[in-house]
Amino acid sequence: MKRFFKPIEKDGSAKKPALFPSKKDGDNPEINNEETSKKDPLKFVSWNANSLLLRVKNDWPEFSKFVTTFDPDVIAIQEVRMPAAGPKDAPKNPGELKDDTKPSREEKQILMRALSSPPFGYYQIWWSLADSKYAGTALLVKKCFRPKKVSFSLDKTASKHEPDGRVILAEFETFRLLNTYAPNNGWKEEENSFQRRRKWDKRIHEFVVRCSEMPLIWCGDLNVSHEEIDVSHPEFFSAAKQNGYIPPNKEDCGQPGFTISERKRFGAILKEGRLIDAYRVLHKEKDMDSGFSWSGHPIGKYRGKRMRIDYFIVSEQLKDRIVACEMQGRGIELEGFYGSDHCPVSLELSETSPESDQRSISKSKES
Repeated sequence: MKRFFKPIEKDGSAKKPALFPSKKDGDNPEINNEETSKKDPLKFVSWNANSLLLRVKNDWPEFSKFVTTFDPDVIAIQEVRMPAAGPKDAPKNPGELKDDTKPSREEKQILMRALSSPPFGYYQIWWSLADSKYAGTALLVKKCFRPKKVSFSLDKTASKHEPDGRVILAEFETFRLLNTYAPNNGWKEEENSFQRRRKWDKRIHEFVVRCSEMPLIWCGDLNVSHEEIDVSHPEFFSAAKQNGYIPPNKEDCGQPGFTISERKRFGAILKEGRLIDAYRVLHKEKDMDSGFSWSGHPIGKYRGKRMRIDYFIVSEQLKDRIVACEMQGRGIELEGFYGSDHCPVSLELSETSPESDQRSISKSKES
């Protein structure tokens, strides 16, 4: 979520992670023969890092410890904020990190050192990046779980990337995994605010309906709090405004991510896509300590104001396989946020038999 009340952090220097041999971008990883029997991922983490480079410089040991302990099969990251490869005033390659200038080469080296070191060296990485240090997504998948296909647009076109690198779609044997960084709704009826978000929601809606033939796991910073239970202070967020401006449509009023119009559209996406909120399946009551994924700045009027805008949304036929879905952060002091304004969200699924896999896919095709 856009942190409109906080000054942009400066990418300062800090202690660099230890250097490990790193693979070249795009290389096919070697698969551990002992683990090739593994079928599809069961443990997932999604995290808006709010600048992956800053997290590597300042918070990497703590986040690395979390990853080592939880041991996810897939890590979906949003708001990477690393520029795509390509010289100035030339077409960019959103699937590669920029390295054509000395500063960009140094930043890429810092990042790839960290991602080549344990536990991250056990994962293959895909990028979808913006032209500048803005937005962007990354997907890390353990090398023993090679996806059948990875694409970077809601059109499922591998060579085409969404603007600002907001989508990575991986297809496994029994489900698709969609990692998205939804654009912030903003405060006004403008092209880069309300209009952009409406177009995004329309395309997501079309995607989930069109692609319902296979079970879906949709994760990421979706930039919407569906119900009042998903925010710490509903009245505060409903009345929020920027510089006194009030949109002409009452349903567009309030905090971006908590307007009535956004919440209605999100509800329609879930209903018509036959999708469910994995966290709410297991957590029916409001949890003021650890029930939110985004937290306002500890200083100022947003102190203690929190929202759940990061999700694991899954197809209805996966409901009985949900073992756990948790917000990994807690409290207003941002414990477990690892330097970001978002905490990681985790999902665990139970294993399933080949027969039930086939029934699930057949059911999706019949729906």
